[in-house]
Amino acid sequence: MNLSQTNRLQQILLIVLVIQIALAVWVFWPQPAASQTSGPLLSDFSTDSVTSLAISDSENTLTLAKQDGQWVLPDAGNFPATEANVTTVLDNIEKVQTNRLVTQTDTSHRRLQVAPDDFNRRLELTMSNGTTHDLYVGSSAGAGATHVRLDNQPEVYLTGDLDAFSINPEAGSWIDTLYFTVPQTATTKLTLINGNGTFEFVKDGENWTLSNLAEDETFNQNAFTNMLNQVISVRMLDPIGTEAQADFGLDTPQATVTLDTADETYTLLVGAKNPEDSDNYVFKASNSPYYVRISSFIGDNLVNKTRADFLEAPEAEPTSESE
Repeated sequence: MNLSQTNRLQQILLIVLVIQIALAVWVFWPQPAASQTSGPLLSDFSTDSVTSLAISDSENTLTLAKQDGQWVLPDAGNFPATEANVTTVLDNIEKVQTNRLVTQTDTSHRRLQVAPDDFNRRLELTMSNGTTHDLYVGSSAGAGATHVRLDNQPEVYLTGDLDAFSINPEAGSWIDTLYFTVPQTATTKLTLINGNGTFEFVKDGENWTLSNLAEDETFNQNAFTNMLNQVISVRMLDPIGTEAQADFGLDTPQATVTLDTADETYTLLVGAKNPEDSDNYVFKASNSPYYVRISSFIGDNLVNKTRADFLEAPEAEPTSESE
């Protein structure tokens, strides 16, 4: 075989080798994620077609329902929910896709917190046509990666559209918590009644004073202003409902606040502490049909106030040093 034939054979072998390498690369190259079956996790889902959303964690369940086109808390006397908060979650559910498959095995569900008896959040969705869906929102695999699963499917997917932290089964996450408010400038008189007595405060011009001050007493304006700011803008923890109950303790309230303005008089009642959580008080404002719970920080402040709390501490008398 001459040199020319040898070179030609080497060229042919080199070409064959290149083709083999290219074929191997094509066969074994990882397929992109886009090759996975992709589509909405809930194919028949739309935000407008949802009529009820029940959110559960391991201890609590909160139900939101659409009534006459408005989202409410049916277990709290149909207290109005904040529309945008509900629709944001529903919109995000509609966005969840199936292009990030994690597993198809039932044995992984508990580990990923998407099992019926071990979940981070369970969302029970009722549609306008009567169908229901249970969506499990599980553990996080990192930023923008939360495990989700439909209850009738073994597949678990990752999504960046939902996370358990933003789907809380606490009423305060879904409502406007401002329960009572009145402008401070409109208030002309405040009366507080609790187990320590009756305390009447009257506004004279721009200043407030405590009625029946003794000659040797000095009104503590700052202490009163702190209390006034609390009662003219009261935020609730959660609404209870519109039906009074005996264990609310409002027949004999622990504290009563009366606020007078030029146009109206408001009465605020502090009732019993919540038997399920001793840190919270039942509370009722005269201009609202709803009974609510408020924090112990506000309730304790009204229940425990004494006359001395609204007075400046007397100055200590100077003592002469003994020689």
